Amino acid sequence: MLVRRVAAAVFALALLYPLAGLFVPVGPWHWDGAIALDAVRVSLSLTAIAMLVVVGLGTPMALYVARAPAGERLWWQAILLISVLLPPLALGILLSLAFGPHAIGALLQRTGLRMTNTPLAFVVTQVYVSIGYYVLAAVAALEGVPKSLEVQGGLLGHDRWSVFCRITFPIARLGLAVALSLAWVRALTEFGAVVITAYYPAGMPVAIWTSLENFGLPAVMPLLVIFLVTALPLPWLVHVLAQRRLSRA
Repeated sequence: MLVRRVAAAVFALALLYPLAGLFVPVGPWHWDGAIALDAVRVSLSLTAIAMLVVVGLGTPMALYVARAPAGERLWWQAILLISVLLPPLALGILLSLAFGPHAIGALLQRTGLRMTNTPLAFVVTQVYVSIGYYVLAAVAALEGVPKSLEVQGGLLGHDRWSVFCRITFPIARLGLAVALSLAWVRALTEFGAVVITAYYPAGMPVAIWTSLENFGLPAVMPLLVIFLVTALPLPWLVHVLAQRRLSRA
């Protein structure tokens, strides 16, 4: 038992070792407040909007997939996996083509909507890269809700919305929170697709990359710390709470 525990501790230390890079001397850190704060504002505000879209569209889809017959559910999950497995850079190129002037982009431009280097392009890209993660995780959470309880709620006179709010959501809420945290960190940290479709306005990943190219590591480190503090706590905390709940069950 002791040997296995030591081996697990060594594994954990090796896994966390890259964080030691935060303490490597790279020279005096250079803080460009204007660039950093603008990147933080862009990332947090637009990612929040993207998450509203993801939850608004993804939750009904997840509920439908979770309650679909087994064969149909398999097909829906296979389709969702395609969006998850697409390489980010390839997805960015495909989005720029699919929403470009030779496709639906021409129609959008007539209405004043541009799908390149705009907040709209940023949000749409984040939705595409994250919604598959949310729906798949939400399906797993919703599948854990006993169907018999939902049926009983319906027999007691509750409509579908009332059944969801009173029965389904309270039971699945922690799993849905996990799904949202996965989508949040996936969208917030996306670089490959966003750099193609929305180089401007620059979120934190793009700002880190441009600062690294133009000014080197000392200019990157302050924004990198903010990036980690913004991206890591939510999914980490939700996972810890989920495990505590499971351990008490």
